[in-house]
Amino acid sequence: MAVSRRQVLKIIGSGVVITAAGVGGFALTRAPTVALAPWGAASRIEGDVRIKALAHAILAPNPHNRQPWLVDLDTPSEATLYCQLDRRLPETDPFDRQITIGLGCFLELMRMAAAEMGYQLEATPFPEGSTGARLDAKPIAHIKFIEDPDVATDPLFRQIFVRRTNRELFDMAQPISANHISALEGIGDGDAALIGNNDAAKLDEMRALTSSAFQIEIDTPRTYMESVHLMRIGKAEINANPDGISLRGVMIEGLYGAGIVSRDMLSDLDDPNNRAVIADMRKAIESAMGHFWITTPDDSRISQLEAGRVYVRANLKVAEMGLAMQPLSQALQEYPEMDGHYSDLHNMLGVAFPNRVQMLVRLGYADETWPSPRWPVESRIITH
Repeated sequence: MAVSRRQVLKIIGSGVVITAAGVGGFALTRAPTVALAPWGAASRIEGDVRIKALAHAILAPNPHNRQPWLVDLDTPSEATLYCQLDRRLPETDPFDRQITIGLGCFLELMRMAAAEMGYQLEATPFPEGSTGARLDAKPIAHIKFIEDPDVATDPLFRQIFVRRTNRELFDMAQPISANHISALEGIGDGDAALIGNNDAAKLDEMRALTSSAFQIEIDTPRTYMESVHLMRIGKAEINANPDGISLRGVMIEGLYGAGIVSRDMLSDLDDPNNRAVIADMRKAIESAMGHFWITTPDDSRISQLEAGRVYVRANLKVAEMGLAMQPLSQALQEYPEMDGHYSDLHNMLGVAFPNRVQMLVRLGYADETWPSPRWPVESRIITH
């Protein structure tokens, strides 16, 4: 039976685009095993504690799965973290705020992994000074590994391997409880506060605003194309380049090989099939059964790192509680077309300058999803 382009595109859906095709077939025949191997590698690494900690840290959430971290291990018992500058997102993240938050997530997972091995981390952020409007070649953090048999381990550590970002439709018959919200709010602290909501009236407001902000990102050609350029289609592309946005599965590979699905077709904002898929993505955003957001007292680089630390811990707590979550970053992005939604969101949440909302997340229940592909740990180490 012939498959129409509309039927083809109905199997595609994500934060911008991802496949939901044939999970069973994907798992059995087309899994990008090379790109997924880092999820199982960390527990098997022996020797240098820094490399083992790094193998956990590279599993951190980060925008568009860009994995911007590079680490210099040239000095024994120390590490220096840098941002790989060509992994930034200049259209949707013009001031590198989201990338910096991802680096904060990385540092927190590294700290947790080091503690499991009896080491305390002494991290100095931006040891050569904080950067300006954008990140540059100066280090993000200098880190010392200090052996300490009394260092406290973290109960959330075991969730590192199971935490996910879930872009599927959430079950709107299952509410988020007040206990869930309370547990998540306990993750925040004075430097990066976490506030949650499951109130029905506020939910409706948030669903509408976040869905509309998503549509603006799609309808702004340069921001949408930033995502299209980062698509990796099929097992071979994902294994060869395991960052960006993965389109994976038996069906999507077959359709791509046959020329039915193409980057040109997915780039066409006027294509009615593409518009139908975008509408389905909005439905997923509107299926939120709760939200949480992270605020900081300013928008400094230090505050952005702190927001990342709290965000990844919230992601781990969500996994522990059996919930699903997806960051909704669009209304927080800083380009002219998003200015109105940026202001509306801050007003809606009662966050006044110089305070800043750093992360916004939808919560709910959904089927389990696959981990994101990862570059191997050795590719993130600077060699001399």
